[in-house]
Amino acid sequence: MKSWFPLMLALLLALPIPPASAQQRPVGAAPTPPLGWNSYNCFGSAVLEDEVKANAAYMARHLKSHGWQYVVVDFLWSYDNPPGSNFGNPQQYRLPDGAHVPWLTMDQWGRLLPQPRKFPSAQGQAGFKSLADYVHGQGLKFGIHLMRGIPRQAVWAKTPVLGASGITADMIADTTSTCSWNNHMYGLNMAKPGAQEYLNSLFQLYAAWDVDFVKVDDLSRPYHAAEVEGYRKAITQSGREMVFSLSPGETPVAQAAHVAQHGDMWRMADDFWDEWKAVLGMMAYARQWQGKDREGHWADCDMLQIGRLSKRGPVGPERYSRFTNDELYTHMTFWSIFRSPLMMGGNLPDNRELELKLLTNDEVLAVNQQGRNPRELYHKNGYSVWYSQAPGPQGGVYVALFNLNEKPGQLALNLGELGFKGKVKVRNLWEKRNLGSFKTSYGQTLNPHATALLLLTPE
Repeated sequence: MKSWFPLMLALLLALPIPPASAQQRPVGAAPTPPLGWNSYNCFGSAVLEDEVKANAAYMARHLKSHGWQYVVVDFLWSYDNPPGSNFGNPQQYRLPDGAHVPWLTMDQWGRLLPQPRKFPSAQGQAGFKSLADYVHGQGLKFGIHLMRGIPRQAVWAKTPVLGASGITADMIADTTSTCSWNNHMYGLNMAKPGAQEYLNSLFQLYAAWDVDFVKVDDLSRPYHAAEVEGYRKAITQSGREMVFSLSPGETPVAQAAHVAQHGDMWRMADDFWDEWKAVLGMMAYARQWQGKDREGHWADCDMLQIGRLSKRGPVGPERYSRFTNDELYTHMTFWSIFRSPLMMGGNLPDNRELELKLLTNDEVLAVNQQGRNPRELYHKNGYSVWYSQAPGPQGGVYVALFNLNEKPGQLALNLGELGFKGKVKVRNLWEKRNLGSFKTSYGQTLNPHATALLLLTPE
């Protein structure tokens, strides 16, 4: 039968043509959305080396065979958190303006280093090399978080800039460019001699540590275009392939071409947490971004709020995700159909059977890794339908159905709206079972806040 042809034609015509500026850099370090774990949602600013290793070991044992590979140390690894402090208190993340205590761990070139009390293998300015070796030894990849700019204490100390003779930190800092929620750093004036050399020196260090992934915070909101370009140049100059993740959002949609040219992934919104209204908000952001990313460059919905969260802050008490089971499946389904990077936020060794099931369904992960051109078909009456093109010659389509209402309801899908003519085979991907063949429509009753993820193929 030739019922696949109208569908394929419609999907091809719907494919966006990226702006010329977005075509200048080919697919780089992230040809598909990265899958990994990030320390922030369970450990805030205070993850310890043994905890990173425990999550890496769990990933290697349970998740690596399903495509998971990145282990990322987030927020303030150079900061010596006071013992017993409440890590949910934002004031714990701040240095008073002009204060020299507590001091961030830093080398003579103004480059931050891992705090040895948190990361014992970093003693003697050894950096993250030993921890990266451990992660790589598990067959995984290693990443770190940075705050944008240069440490204020380097500016106060006038540390020299490696690779820029006669230039010191105070000569390249933009002291008017600061982060509204963390005052450890000043921005860089990229027009000043030595500013690019400073970033180059950072990434020479990270390359020596064998870093594979770098998340740069306070970069996208507001959008610091010159520094975005500076970080990209520094990664290229380092000679090591690294995923470049921009954070946090809301990244301006008007900068879609620029961020796709220079970044591998970028946050669409501020921090996402385990509240239903945040899921609805993320869907709204995704509507603005659909069709504006491209292969190898990904709009990012933020970390997965799945599993054991906030063990040491930063938001709320220690808990398993507050999402209901239906909401957890909706959360994972939407991140998958939209092709967001999947960065697990919960502490992996605390996973139960539920979390493992959510993270290891290969048919669902294929939607995230292989779907093409995700789009919303419609959003009305409290229901939303998203779809993307499945790989292969059959003309298959991935379809995600969402009941966003507070009561159960039936969602009826008109198959003709997806370009199908004739009978269509329907497979439920979460349940891994075929549901039969349907000619004109497919309907399913969904619980409140529930989802169904389907593969449709012409019979």
